[in-house]
Amino acid sequence: MPGADVSESAAVVFGELPTLPHLPELPARGLGADLLGRAAALLVDLAVEVVPSGYRVTARPGRDHRRAVDLLRWDVDAVTDAAESTRPAVVKTQVAGPWTLAAGVELPRGHRVLTDPGAVRDFTDSLVEGLTAHVATLADRTGARVVVQLDEPTLPAVLAGELSTPSGYGTVPAVPEPQARELLATVIERVKAATAGPVLVHCCDRRPPVGLLHSAGADAISLDATLLSDAPGALLDEIGQAWDDEVTFLLGLVPSVAPTTRPALRELARPAFDLVDRLGFARPTLADRAVPTPTCGLAGATPEWARRALTLATDLGKAFVEPVEGW
Repeated sequence: MPGADVSESAAVVFGELPTLPHLPELPARGLGADLLGRAAALLVDLAVEVVPSGYRVTARPGRDHRRAVDLLRWDVDAVTDAAESTRPAVVKTQVAGPWTLAAGVELPRGHRVLTDPGAVRDFTDSLVEGLTAHVATLADRTGARVVVQLDEPTLPAVLAGELSTPSGYGTVPAVPEPQARELLATVIERVKAATAGPVLVHCCDRRPPVGLLHSAGADAISLDATLLSDAPGALLDEIGQAWDDEVTFLLGLVPSVAPTTRPALRELARPAFDLVDRLGFARPTLADRAVPTPTCGLAGATPEWARRALTLATDLGKAFVEPVEGW
């Protein structure tokens, strides 16, 4: 969400999305409030500091780490207040997935955690332990069941070997798909055990690894549906197989920043209709199997558009259930 007022953002989220509100993320507040900083705030017995190149492992929590922890605590407080008036049955929380975290944090000598299998395991175990405690706190404070979303925007680059080394002259070797799947499956299984509910995985890359996410056990997959018009057959096959196996899809349909012209609801829904048409499924299945969302995060939007985008996503969901004549 845009801005730096978490209480205001929580009020907007819980007001516009009463059936599935989420813990807002406000990266405009700076270091510690971004995707990696949020995940670092959950780590148990591991700490990070900020260096010119980004986040780096450090021996003990310092000012940077404490700031991330404080920001997350304030956000939980804001959501607690917002939930008092709406009493949602479910609340969603998001955190960087294991591969995105391992790719984005450095070891003491500057190499990515990703390059050390032992460090990857340590970070993953620490993240899951902290996330489990976070889920318990959020459930206790809101009285709601908590659903977890793992954000894996960097996973495609991890699989493709596209991440740079510290020198900038080379790239980190690609992680084999079976290895990536195994770690992600372990995390999903442990998070499911902690929440007794479904786990979502989000990847807004142009070519998300849907087959890997599906086989790793994701109950729902979140992607940018507006990028799928020229998707290759292999990706469509992966989506179709997941759809056939009753995986829920969170389809990014509403622009993350305000468009130049006011979008019509039918226009926004078009990528979803085109997708199910290409897959060979009936359009009414969207009502049961798809959740309309913004295309990605709303951090770059104006506060006015962020609110409008959430309203449009809700309206699209209603239109999937009760299609407008002529759609």
